[in-house]
Amino acid sequence: MVAVVGTSQLGTDQVSMDLNSASTVVLQVLTQATSQDTAVLKPAEEQLKQWETQPGFYSVLLNIFTNHTLDINVRWLAVLYFKHGIDRYWRRVAPHALSEEEKTTLRAGLITNFNEPINQIATQIAVLIAKVARLDCPRQWPELIPTLIESVKVQDDLRQHRALLTFYHVTKTLASKRLAADRKLFYDLLDFLDQHPFSFTPLIQRSLEFSVSYVFTEVGEGVTFERFIVQCMNLIKMIVKNYAYKPSKNFEDSSPETLEAHKIKMAFFTYPTLTEICRRLVSHYFLLTEEELTMWEEDPEGFTVEETGGDSWKYSLRPCTEVLFIDIFHEYNQTLTPVLLEMMQTLQGPTNVEDMNALLIKDAVYNAVGLAAYELFDSVDFDQWFKNQLLPELQVIHNRYKPLRRRVIWLIGQWISVKFKSDLRPMLYEAICNLLQDQDLVVRIETATTLKLTVDDFEFRTDQFLPYLETMFTLLFQLLQQVTECDTKMHVLHVLSCVIERVNMQIRPYVGCLVQYLPLLWKQSEEHNMLRCAILTTLIHLVQGLGADSKNLYPFLLPVIQLSTDVSQPPHVYLLEDGLELWLVTLENSPCITPELLRIFQNMSPLLELSSENLRTCFKIINGYIFLSSTEFLQTYAVGLCQSFCELLKEITTEGQVQVLKVVENALKVNPILGPQMFQPILPYVFKGIIEGERYPVVMSTYLGVMGRVLLQNTSFFSSLLNEMAHKFNQEMDQLLGNMIEMWVDRMDNITQPERRKLSALALLSLLPSDNSVIQDKFCGIINISVEGLHDVMTEDPETGTYKDCMLMSHLEEPKVTEDEEPPTEQDKRKKMLALKDPVHMVSLQQFIYEKLKAQQEMLGEQGFQSLMETVDTEIVTQLQEFLQGF
Repeated sequence: MVAVVGTSQLGTDQVSMDLNSASTVVLQVLTQATSQDTAVLKPAEEQLKQWETQPGFYSVLLNIFTNHTLDINVRWLAVLYFKHGIDRYWRRVAPHALSEEEKTTLRAGLITNFNEPINQIATQIAVLIAKVARLDCPRQWPELIPTLIESVKVQDDLRQHRALLTFYHVTKTLASKRLAADRKLFYDLLDFLDQHPFSFTPLIQRSLEFSVSYVFTEVGEGVTFERFIVQCMNLIKMIVKNYAYKPSKNFEDSSPETLEAHKIKMAFFTYPTLTEICRRLVSHYFLLTEEELTMWEEDPEGFTVEETGGDSWKYSLRPCTEVLFIDIFHEYNQTLTPVLLEMMQTLQGPTNVEDMNALLIKDAVYNAVGLAAYELFDSVDFDQWFKNQLLPELQVIHNRYKPLRRRVIWLIGQWISVKFKSDLRPMLYEAICNLLQDQDLVVRIETATTLKLTVDDFEFRTDQFLPYLETMFTLLFQLLQQVTECDTKMHVLHVLSCVIERVNMQIRPYVGCLVQYLPLLWKQSEEHNMLRCAILTTLIHLVQGLGADSKNLYPFLLPVIQLSTDVSQPPHVYLLEDGLELWLVTLENSPCITPELLRIFQNMSPLLELSSENLRTCFKIINGYIFLSSTEFLQTYAVGLCQSFCELLKEITTEGQVQVLKVVENALKVNPILGPQMFQPILPYVFKGIIEGERYPVVMSTYLGVMGRVLLQNTSFFSSLLNEMAHKFNQEMDQLLGNMIEMWVDRMDNITQPERRKLSALALLSLLPSDNSVIQDKFCGIINISVEGLHDVMTEDPETGTYKDCMLMSHLEEPKVTEDEEPPTEQDKRKKMLALKDPVHMVSLQQFIYEKLKAQQEMLGEQGFQSLMETVDTEIVTQLQEFLQGF
């Protein structure tokens, strides 16, 4: 059934009709919409516009434009409206989005036949299939590519042509996808090239002879071109690096095919061949070209971006030569290390600034030494080389020496995590401060990259860095302002973020300038979502560094979080993950709630509906609000939140259920009175889970944690809940309570956290003293759990021989933070304050048991109490008496 609008007078009353009758109605209006008469055309267009959001409208359009007997103009218009609908309503988060059921039907209908006779319509259909593919392929539409491949193979010329046309548009559109997950799919397709390496074995020798002769000998001079060289080098690389051609350490474990391929490789890659390849790569292909040097001068930022890696080695000459060098050097390092060391040896001492060729040769050799850093670990004394050769070269300020200044600071960045003494770092920091003021922009950008590698290194020590922090931060900020390209700004922001992250609170005196600049940069980057991602990352580290002072950023910070986490806004596709992380750290470092901070929680409900991989962060954010301002937060949002949780619990994984219930548990812990009222709809679900003996231990443990909080800290609410559940189960309240205690005792072993185990003991003990026969029947189980709890939490004082509860917290002593530890956030402090009010940390289990048993004894009298104690195992009684010595 589809709902469309009646059209006898192009009215707006909805009527429901089957697909055929709906097609008739829509066909009539589409025919009117092709009219040249404005009086007929305008109302028809208006009607079609109203139908755009009607369920079934696009199924009708598909029916019309695939019917070859209809008027071409009408079919053409139907295709255009369909294409327009994909742009506006196909995404799941779009307002008036198409239902998943209708989309499934449409996808199937679009690839049923590739027999469109009219070229223009065939092209439009191919384009709209590509648009759907961009959004749904391969996850929601795995059958698209296989169907296209099968259709390309058919003998029918028309079908084959239409399938190829569609394949072309699909491939072109998918290739434009830029998200990491989408790009990976293309890499997976390329990996098929490596799936049948042994079929290639007969061609290994001929391929190597052909490629090496053209690329590394005089044979190729004057006849080769860049794309050809790249393909030849990639072929050599594939053969060198192919694991199928590498035998095991124990040759006997290798297959005959592997040994055959290995033998061919070894016969080809002789010492002279390898030496010549290495020398030619370094002295010919690594040299900076005239074109590159011109680009350096005319477009320095473009030059630095050109240098980036990724998969550019597959298509661009310089990255291709560098990757081939790395692979060959790694595979044959024993042969090639002496060759490279000899090249280094000839370049000791300063180089004449007038000899440009000598400068470029040195740049190329230094490039090779940087790329082979890990292989040269045992062969190069880098610390001595840094002090005696590299550091002096960084101090040569002549303009013609700038390629070497850039290369040397890059080289140090490559070696910093390989071999670089910690004592030398202050000398390096000094050099970096100078180079961040270099006249050349490329040198400054390269220096910033090396600074990031240095700060990000495992051996980084804050105390060595602090004397240079102010200068470096100021110079980095100036560099951020000076660069104009989006990619370069992102890069410098990442360096700043890294510095802020490593020095943490020490950054506070120096961030004023950056804090003032970021709002302007955010505004300028409206069209550059990836730059905005970099700004979000910087803000995350900035908030962590500023701590409670980050509250001063709220006028800028909160609107940024609002936009980044609003799923109705298109940028959320790029910004959501970082936006959520920023939201979380903002809450963790917030000293108090503000109306604006409370207001952005309106974004949460749609996020929970998405049920994406960001759910865990969403739960952390909700917990952050509970810890920050439980009463205000719960009164404002608990009803909607509870509704979302109830929906989630129906369809979420076991781990997800635990996360939801931990939020509820935190709400009960922070606010024992308001919490149970606000999450009342969830508690019967928890109670039922306990009574029915939930089979997953981690879920059962969480159920008992939630119920323990209610029973211990809000007895009246527990009574009303028990009453409600008794009605539902059609049982007496006492009987139901007895069943619950029995299950609790039986499943106590499901609880592994000592805090929750103590909570269970306190909760069940809170039922005492009681003259209720059911509770007295379960007395033995309650005492068993209590003694288990004592074993968990009691530690013996070696001097006095007495026991004490190790979970008690009675003072607010601030723990000392070592340099390696992060200082506590505002949320950490809130949790500490909460723990000081929590019965688990405030009430001595030993004392509580003693008082409850004493009260029970007073209620029943000596003889009655003794009879009750006789229901408990004698060994348990002995252990209990030992723990209660001194009372």
